[in-house]
Amino acid sequence: MVSSPVVIAVLGALLLAAAVVIVVLQRKSAGIKGLSRARQEAEDSLAQARTQSEKIVKDALQQAKTKLDSADSEFEFQTREKRRKLNETERRLVNKEENLDRKLQGVDRRDREITNKERRVEQKEKDIEALEEKAATLVQQQVQELERVAGLSQEEAKSQLIRKIEDEAKLEAVQVVKRVEEDTRARSRQLASEIISQAIQRSAAEHVVESTVSVVDLPSEDMKGRIIGREGRNIRALETATGVDIIVDDTPEAVILSSFDPIRRETARLAIQKLVIDGRIHPARIEEIVESVRADLEEKIRQEGESTAYELHVQNVHPELIKLLGRLRYRTSYGQNVLQHSKEVAFLSAAMATELGLNTQVALRAGLLHDIGKAVDREVEGTHTELSVELCRKYGESEPVVQAIASHHRDVDFPSIEAVLVQSADTLSAARPGARRELLESYIKRLEKLETLAKGFEGVGKAFALQAGREIRIMVESQKVSDDRAALIAKEIAAKIKSELDYPGQIKVTVIREMRAVEYAR
Repeated sequence: MVSSPVVIAVLGALLLAAAVVIVVLQRKSAGIKGLSRARQEAEDSLAQARTQSEKIVKDALQQAKTKLDSADSEFEFQTREKRRKLNETERRLVNKEENLDRKLQGVDRRDREITNKERRVEQKEKDIEALEEKAATLVQQQVQELERVAGLSQEEAKSQLIRKIEDEAKLEAVQVVKRVEEDTRARSRQLASEIISQAIQRSAAEHVVESTVSVVDLPSEDMKGRIIGREGRNIRALETATGVDIIVDDTPEAVILSSFDPIRRETARLAIQKLVIDGRIHPARIEEIVESVRADLEEKIRQEGESTAYELHVQNVHPELIKLLGRLRYRTSYGQNVLQHSKEVAFLSAAMATELGLNTQVALRAGLLHDIGKAVDREVEGTHTELSVELCRKYGESEPVVQAIASHHRDVDFPSIEAVLVQSADTLSAARPGARRELLESYIKRLEKLETLAKGFEGVGKAFALQAGREIRIMVESQKVSDDRAALIAKEIAAKIKSELDYPGQIKVTVIREMRAVEYAR
């Protein structure tokens, strides 16, 4: 088969020959003379064209043959390669088929084994169910027999068992806690006792219950009339200027001043004393004397505050806090002088902090200022603790001092050990005998409530409140309560007292268990 380039070459040669013939013919027509020459030239050109065409055709045929041979070789090579790959693929497929056959045989074998195992498992499950039914029947029979013998139902027996386990667990816990507490007390009791006793012994504060009523002594009974004045104008002027009630009764050579404000009461007392000494008692003079006494008392209050700070070596106290400290000199709480109480709390806190190696200044300042709010609690709304915190923060006291004051009645958690010392010192100062006054009725109610609370526990026979309610002794029945159980009862009663009662200081709980055997020889 002749390729397209050969055909094109032949056609080109023919076209060229045709063109030559045409040119020759044209020339022939142009002149007869050049006909022979043109014919010769045409023949030469045609012969040359034939030669070239034959050469081109021969070359084209040669190239076509070469390409055809090359294509045949490539085709044979590709055919052999594809046949080789097909053979390899066929061989792999045969191998895979053999592997699949072997795996299918293994799967069939395992399937048969699993089927056999399932049958055996089903049989064992049936056997187990039968055994469980039989065991349940036996257990039920045994439970019924036990209930018949014990005279208790299953729930009652379970409840008793749980109670017994709980009691045993509690007793074991009490024993462990008791051992730990005894070890701790053995190491800490002596040190704590020494610290507290030294702090208390070093305190020289007085413990006198003060009254909220002042009595002014007069030189004679005639002075009562002069204080009252014509138609009572003098006594009215005094009451108006001082804001106190002046009681003139049958008390010989004395008048009584009554007011909720101790500073007003002190102002009236000093004013009456000055008026008695001066002798000029009339409304104008009364107002003048009262103003003079008020100014003097303000200065005295400031000096009292400065003296307190100097006595306790407390420095850099704001002047307003100094004035408020002085006002506490004329403030009482349950009959106890608040300034004297604050000084004692400061001293005890600082002494204990020194022994424990803590921040003495924080304990000292917090102890001194812990009740500073009582200087204004009758004028400003809020508890004395809230007012104390607000005033100390307002006048630049440090945050540790403020936080210790905030927690001295356990309104918030203790932020530091110094705060714990302030609270302990406050309790010591307020709870010692004679420091504060308590109404008989509320005192008796508190003791009765304490005894009633203790008698509510199982096994308690008698309960007695002693030492003004600071100790309660409990007699338990020895047949119902063991020694370990007695220790547990003491802990439970102490916890209940702590959660339900309000009391100053601490209450000691003593549980007594006594076994007595009595016989008579006749």
